[in-house]
Amino acid sequence: MSAIHRRDFLKTTTQVTAAAAIGWNAIGKARADSNDTLRAAVIGIHGRGGSHIDGFQDQKGVEVVALCDVDESVLQKKAEDFEKRTQKKVATFTDLRKLLEDKSIDVVGIATPNHWHSLAAIWACQAGKDVYVEKPCSHNIFEGRQLVNAARHHKRIVQHGTQIRSSEAIREAMKLLEEGVIGDVYLAKGLCYKRRNSIGRGEEKPVPEGVHYDLWQGPAPARPFTRNRFHYNWHWHWDYGNGDIGNQGVHQMDIARWGLGVGLPDKVQSMGGHFLFDDDQETPNTQISTFEYPGAKPHQKKMLVFEVRHWLTNSEGGREMKEKEGEGKAKKDREGKDGLMVGNLFLGSDGYMEIPSYSSYRVFLGDKREPGPSRNGGGDHFANFIKAVRERDPKILNAPIEEGHLSSALCHLANVSYRLGRTLTFNPKTENFNGDSEANPMLTRVYRKPFEVPNTV
Repeated sequence: MSAIHRRDFLKTTTQVTAAAAIGWNAIGKARADSNDTLRAAVIGIHGRGGSHIDGFQDQKGVEVVALCDVDESVLQKKAEDFEKRTQKKVATFTDLRKLLEDKSIDVVGIATPNHWHSLAAIWACQAGKDVYVEKPCSHNIFEGRQLVNAARHHKRIVQHGTQIRSSEAIREAMKLLEEGVIGDVYLAKGLCYKRRNSIGRGEEKPVPEGVHYDLWQGPAPARPFTRNRFHYNWHWHWDYGNGDIGNQGVHQMDIARWGLGVGLPDKVQSMGGHFLFDDDQETPNTQISTFEYPGAKPHQKKMLVFEVRHWLTNSEGGREMKEKEGEGKAKKDREGKDGLMVGNLFLGSDGYMEIPSYSSYRVFLGDKREPGPSRNGGGDHFANFIKAVRERDPKILNAPIEEGHLSSALCHLANVSYRLGRTLTFNPKTENFNGDSEANPMLTRVYRKPFEVPNTV
């Protein structure tokens, strides 16, 4: 809260606290009843923020009224494009704190780099906004838990951007796993096979005109400007991103954890490296992580395995499965390659399930792998969020922030193990590493003032 002008939010905080006294459903519901149009803002519009703009604007009774980005050239272009498409003007901000001061804004979408996700969302909760925050919801485990606490304390609706959870087909698949369609599920595998080019070496240069770089760095340490620390390539630097396991991979990690019916593990092991390229990338492009869940009895233990790799080789059964379905030559998936390159496998005592995309699943049963249930069907994650906002009911959310925190935390656990180069034991109840003096400091970070994630929310 120290990073926000206290006097500007004192009135809002008082209103939220008073509303809490009369119950969750009363907060915001009167506003929604008296004013049917929800006013939305999007913070961070260079990448996924474009989907947030469209996702909100496509909802009945929702109007995008403000955009925020630290790059003025991106901000101006997006605002102009929006005006041309909608014939409506939007307010523009380079500082999210100024945007959050606008009490007329009801909901915000946060699509900043990862190192800003939790702090921006916590500030938004403190300012009385409901939040749709991109994945992963955190840059480390501490701040993810603090975001969960903030949502609860301020009674905000907070949706995590793991939009696969709104797919009708995937929701059906998870229900079938719970009902035992493939028997006892003992192993889930998440796959993230994406070929990415070298980012090369970025020369240190003056900050481009119109880029508010100090604000962009926010909670992270101050570093000289290079293009490799800015648009998109920030994903591959530990100060800002979490590698591909926390970029693409968090989607499949979320599904793997959901299908196994587990939370955080007791043990994690991760190894890999940055192969092939001599460049500025710090995060691995090849990484294999294993999470162990002991279970009540030895035969009930479960395992989650996650693989990030640079090369697209075998299709993990995708080609064989599609040929079994009579399609002949395997069709290309959404990555433009054959078979299951980004997706999930679930192995059970009576068969297995393949989830090869954001909106489909297939089941194969018995030793002969006979085709079982299958389905294609998507969903609208923004519609789900807006419904929960209007009803003031977080139980409506398909991806509540608690689930987002747990799935993001798995990615962080893997990266801590990878960076330390050893297996770690973890206490899922206290969310720490059982007295490990090396690992526990990596649950959080030293935050640059005045961009500290608060210890109390």
